Amino acid sequence: SSLMDIRMKDGNKKEFHGEGGIGIIASRLALEGPIVKDKASFIVAGRRTYADLFLPLSSDSTVRKNKLYFYDLNAKVNYEIDPNNRIYLSGYFGRDFFGYGKDLSFGWGNSTLTARWNHLYSSKLFSNLTFLYSNYQYELEQSRSQPNFKWTAKQENYSAKYDLTYYQTTNSTIRYGAQLIYHYIQPGKVEVSNQEDDYKVPNSYALEYAAYIQHEQKFNKNFSVNYGLRASMFQNMGRTTVFEIDNFEVVDTVKYGKNKIYNTYYGLEPRVSGTYMLNSVSSVKAAYSRTVQYLQRASNSTGGSPLDVWFTASKYVKPQYSDQFGLGYFRNFKDDAYEFSVEGFYKQMHNQIDFADGAELLLNNQMEKELRFGKAKAYGLEFLLRKNDGKLTGWIGYTFSKTVRSFTDINDGKDYPSNYDKPHNLNVVMNYSISPRVTISGAWVFTSGEAATYPTMRFFHAGTNLPMYGDKNGNRLPSYHRLDVSLTIKNKKKVGRRWESEWNIAAYNAYNRSNAYSVYFEQDENNPNKITAYKMVMFKIVPSITYNFKF
Repeated sequence: SSLMDIRMKDGNKKEFHGEGGIGIIASRLALEGPIVKDKASFIVAGRRTYADLFLPLSSDSTVRKNKLYFYDLNAKVNYEIDPNNRIYLSGYFGRDFFGYGKDLSFGWGNSTLTARWNHLYSSKLFSNLTFLYSNYQYELEQSRSQPNFKWTAKQENYSAKYDLTYYQTTNSTIRYGAQLIYHYIQPGKVEVSNQEDDYKVPNSYALEYAAYIQHEQKFNKNFSVNYGLRASMFQNMGRTTVFEIDNFEVVDTVKYGKNKIYNTYYGLEPRVSGTYMLNSVSSVKAAYSRTVQYLQRASNSTGGSPLDVWFTASKYVKPQYSDQFGLGYFRNFKDDAYEFSVEGFYKQMHNQIDFADGAELLLNNQMEKELRFGKAKAYGLEFLLRKNDGKLTGWIGYTFSKTVRSFTDINDGKDYPSNYDKPHNLNVVMNYSISPRVTISGAWVFTSGEAATYPTMRFFHAGTNLPMYGDKNGNRLPSYHRLDVSLTIKNKKKVGRRWESEWNIAAYNAYNRSNAYSVYFEQDENNPNKITAYKMVMFKIVPSITYNFKF
């Protein structure tokens, strides 16, 4: 539904520099400098949290048994061959881990490698040839159960793309290119301690192709437009076994050999956006885009776990696609001291997937028979007010939005909220400069609780007390809100000294709100007819002190 353009900066080609921070919750360090002065440089940055060291100090006995941390590492090398050719090598490696009690743990992480050749054909035309590799891995382990088991899955992508930018005139820019991606997905594998053979869902393989062209045209000082077209193709390939589905049941199987193409989809993705300046301080923007998605994610939980099952479009699962419209008004006040914007959007989504009640997702090699297909829509209105000047700066942002799904075979055909439906989202961020060296900051967040499905009654069957559930996502977790505050004190600067530093004293969830990560239900030990709801709380107040430095 969204795209973030995150770029790693180049290392300093002239001097060695570093910056970092040492805190009680996390530490970080970044180093950069020349390899060959004015020709080649490097940058490497890493960080790690160790909040798990402080969990044993929690007043909550359940939290004391948990373990939680993450780390990541970024590295980049760039070399200027000549004024027209540059080479970049970069990588990212990160991992998160969460242990619930001493029995259950899950972890996930990403690894990426990128090699890019930037070539300047002329003052108007340049290109980027890029090779990419990414690996997303995740696992679930139950270590003290009998038998012990470990579930792992991963998704690898190998990609090559060639992008060109042509500056036709000062008012006209053309961008075009092509891309090839090889997808390899291991949906799941289980290792059980008392079994010699592992259980594994068959791997899936696919090829994805894309080509695009985009034109940015400024007609005059008031009106500009950006329009383009992306064409894509997706192909499933063997070695694999395809299950033929009829009325949600497997009726036949077909086997395909290695690298055999057995299914192909095509997609056209037009998009256009425009800006019209009403005057020197206000403008109107409008946009339309169609997006096609060939990779799907299977999840029947609202718990936010990364242990979802990823799979591709196939003979039975059509690609998802969406049409999104946006319209916004933007205005600055008092020489850009204030900014205000309001923007509305509407999005229609097709070939959506959801799952039959009680669907088994993990290690299910016939998962397609559990799928149900429908449509969805999302719409909303966003407001933003930002203050840029003065001792007090910050912004207030509010979004009202709805995301509704409609499936003939789910929830008796009635519309129901998506797992992502959070109607109200309010953010207030303020920074106040007490002096050139002292700043206080605060951020308050409020969101509606996630949609959830709660049991409405229970019944006895075969000596077991079984739950009966109400409408799908007909309930909500409690609303989420918290306040984060911080105080930053910069040390005095000394003439001729490169070392700069500051202290940051902060509190996450300053008023100790017990926000629910999820809600679960348990039967009373003394009264089998009584069910009690409990909420799982990840963090209450978390104080921290960090020493930041730069040299």
